[in-house]
Amino acid sequence: MVEWTFFLHSLSVLLLRLFLLRTSAAAEGPAFTFMNNCRWTVWPGILSGAGRDQLSTTGFELPSGSLRSIEAPAGWSGRLWARTGCVFDASGGGSCATADCGTGEVECRGKGAAPPATLAEFTLGGGAGEKDFYDVSLVDGYNLPMVVQGGGGKCATTGCAEDVNARCPAELRVGEGDAAACRSACDAFGRPEFCCSGEFASPAACRPTAYSELFKTACPKSYSYAFDDATSIFTCAGAGEFTVIFCPDATISSSKSPANPRTSPTTTGDVTVESDAWLASLVADSGSERNSALPSMLPSMAFHFFVLLHFVA
Repeated sequence: MVEWTFFLHSLSVLLLRLFLLRTSAAAEGPAFTFMNNCRWTVWPGILSGAGRDQLSTTGFELPSGSLRSIEAPAGWSGRLWARTGCVFDASGGGSCATADCGTGEVECRGKGAAPPATLAEFTLGGGAGEKDFYDVSLVDGYNLPMVVQGGGGKCATTGCAEDVNARCPAELRVGEGDAAACRSACDAFGRPEFCCSGEFASPAACRPTAYSELFKTACPKSYSYAFDDATSIFTCAGAGEFTVIFCPDATISSSKSPANPRTSPTTTGDVTVESDAWLASLVADSGSERNSALPSMLPSMAFHFFVLLHFVA
């Protein structure tokens, strides 16, 4: 009887340990590894979605040729980007020429990137076997090449490996050198047809323009405007890690450049929008200032529509 009682006690302890290990594993999401292949230093920024805790860091320096990994919990959502042309003094105060988050320091502390900025957006699954959604977006413009690679789970590589700044129309171009960037037409002109707002706030009404086509031709896997869902959202399960590469080798995400990019706004073609059956409800902090808060971060038609209304208007 004593042996049997001891056996049951040992078994219960073992089962409890297995349960705790499984619960702990489920609570841990994939890590984000940032890799800087640029010839210059960049300063990654991280912003969690509304209602999500900020990660262990919200901004840091990443010298050329270096990498750094950041852990994220299961169910996390947010966006990642790289700031360029930053100058910080000995006390840590300063600012960046592109994608600055406006805090006056290296940490972004709940603030988003000022456009133009190349963005990676994620909504991680809440546990083992649940899908992660991710995309690379040029909706807020472009400041440097960036791709996202998933480790495990047969996750597709997406992003923009092309130098869009080299073919950016003069009316969208800002800065130069490692501080160059290309504005979106919405940011540059503020017109509803470019921002998919007002009477153009639907996939049927808001069509691709010459400017969004320029982005899409150079970077066919990236969001080029608010309703560019069908070829821009990626999902997979079982990714133990996502690698975010700044200035990647162009062969990672191959595409052809437009021979004669147009620079006058026109509309063209039909838009095929992916089914939105998987969308979760959006959450926003209506009291937040521009670029300081995000919806629940599902990379989707509704998400980008909300971002345009909330941050560009």
